[in-house]
Amino acid sequence: MRPKSAAINAIWFYLILVGVIVAAYSGTMDAVTKASFESAKNAVTLALSLIGAMALWLGVMKVAQAAGLTDIIAKAIRPLMVRLFPAVPSDHPAMSAMILNMAANMLGLGNAATPFGIKAMTELDRLNPEKGTATDAMCLFLAINTSSVTLLPLGVIAVRAAAGAARPALILVPGLIATLCSTTAAIVAVKVLSRRQLEKHLATSPAANEAENQTTLPIEEGSLATVGIATKIALWIALLLFIGSIPYHYISHGTLPVISMGLVTKGTEWLIPALLSGLLFFGFYRGVRVYEVATEGAKEGFSVAIRIIPFMVAVFVAIGIFRASGALELLTKIVSPLLSRFGMPAEVLPLALLRPLSGTGSFAVMSEIVARSPDSFASFVASVMQGSTETTFYVIAVYFGAVGIKRIRYALGAALIADAVGIISSVAVSHLFFRMV
Repeated sequence: MRPKSAAINAIWFYLILVGVIVAAYSGTMDAVTKASFESAKNAVTLALSLIGAMALWLGVMKVAQAAGLTDIIAKAIRPLMVRLFPAVPSDHPAMSAMILNMAANMLGLGNAATPFGIKAMTELDRLNPEKGTATDAMCLFLAINTSSVTLLPLGVIAVRAAAGAARPALILVPGLIATLCSTTAAIVAVKVLSRRQLEKHLATSPAANEAENQTTLPIEEGSLATVGIATKIALWIALLLFIGSIPYHYISHGTLPVISMGLVTKGTEWLIPALLSGLLFFGFYRGVRVYEVATEGAKEGFSVAIRIIPFMVAVFVAIGIFRASGALELLTKIVSPLLSRFGMPAEVLPLALLRPLSGTGSFAVMSEIVARSPDSFASFVASVMQGSTETTFYVIAVYFGAVGIKRIRYALGAALIADAVGIISSVAVSHLFFRMV
């Protein structure tokens, strides 16, 4: 009996087919043709632009792993992760990589989150008994990523501030509530849709047994060195100097730190440098030859970027054709009367439909709504929605493409359920909070 085709096949095919048919009637064939080539070029450009970030952070992850930091992190929140991912050994490198990915997403560190996520998916694939098919752990990890737990949606807040909104950071709490709802929905959907047969197979297969016996990747001989007392003292002095720079900054300017959006924004500017130097600091302190190990780990970034190109091209082209043909606008007109009855402003509907498909496109729509009327209810809903949902198809293309997953099982369904809950929650929470202010 032939295996059942994955849902992504039908969705990808119908995006293109519907786009071409709509273009045939609306006279937008030329736009569709240009969009197909432009989207393919953009996909390759984006994939290649990821090489630098992935090479950097995968190298840093290698240092953290060699220093034993990933094991420490995994053990710290082992109870929660074991419940969420029962098929993954508690001390496996996938655990720490997933934790770092989720933490980076929460803090809005997109540049760091993607390499961590790809690293986590690569490690999960080592436990995969059926290469090319997503495991339950992979589906859950992807669904959590697409549900986008974000504590600080700084990009959205910056747009609101630039547009002159009276209280640009007002979306923080409603956005957090909406994203928690979507994440909960993602976890529940995966647990309901998961096939227990595959998890049982994982528990008894040779691949799983081998992973239990060897839960950490081998570190090359010679990656650790002896650290002398003088070096350790110098490192502690450097750490104290860094910490001391915080009060020095305010003393030199004659001001005191006041809790405000400006302080939060400034604080997040420090996160990437602090995370980068902190991981390397820990590695060097533990005797890791940081340069050699980091450059060795960085080599993975190049191969991963090349592997995801075909998947990104396919997804970008389908979405580009669908948008350029006018099919998205037609769909908006059809469902707008229905959704407006549930309290969603008509001008926000294109954002809701576009959000799972295109990150840049949805951000542009949100920005336009906010710029038009920064303190309106539609602007508030659009801001909460943009800050509490994720670009589902992009995440699937990058994360599954990095490890060659073609049969994604129920991952897309769970992710779209999370998207729907996130959008509905955004509207509901916005009604509540907008009336309170």
